[in-house]
Amino acid sequence: MARPVSEAYRSTIRRESAKILLETESVLCNAREPFTLTSGKSSPVYVDIRRLISFPSERRTLMDFAVDILCDEVGEKNIDYVAGGETAGIPYAAFLSEKLGKPMLYVRKKPKGFGRMAQIEGCMDEEGENVLLVEDLQTDGGSKKVFVEALRAAGAKVEHSFVVFHYGVFPASEANMAALGLTLHCLTTWPEILKVAKDEEYFDPETLKEVESFLNAPEAWQAAHAVSKEG
Repeated sequence: MARPVSEAYRSTIRRESAKILLETESVLCNAREPFTLTSGKSSPVYVDIRRLISFPSERRTLMDFAVDILCDEVGEKNIDYVAGGETAGIPYAAFLSEKLGKPMLYVRKKPKGFGRMAQIEGCMDEEGENVLLVEDLQTDGGSKKVFVEALRAAGAKVEHSFVVFHYGVFPASEANMAALGLTLHCLTTWPEILKVAKDEEYFDPETLKEVESFLNAPEAWQAAHAVSKEG
């Protein structure tokens, strides 16, 4: 059963979730050879939430946190279906649907091209059902558009989305959520990761300095990196 989420407990969720990501090495840092994000932009950090599916104890803790957050911020009665976005959102939708006792769906990025030509897998015969969209993480939120549009075209009501990790540093994220009419729910963000990494000395000072520079001004960092690559 979900626990009431006080501000103190919410702080614990953010911090403990960040520690799990660090301890399972689901957070990667490389300032010298930056990663390329789904958006096509560069970043000195990369969060690999897919990795967590191989850590049953840690993922169980995270999903317990998720249930508490969702029951508090959305309300269990306001979730009729849990839908995972292809592909990384699918296992987390499965974990959550089991814990919440809700039917599960998953949404393809495009119809599969044969058979029923389905873009949404599972069974949702009624219209107007409240569907929680689940993905592993969010950078700027742009990838959610195709999933939300597919679900709404099928008659679903999609107002809430959950991710394990939200970068929390891109202004476009809030703008995209507003444009899609979504409220985003997450367990932790990069600012919390950085705080824990500093406190626990997970990375060397030079790496932390570069990561902090990116987090304080991601667009400026990306612009500077793009210029250096062209040079």
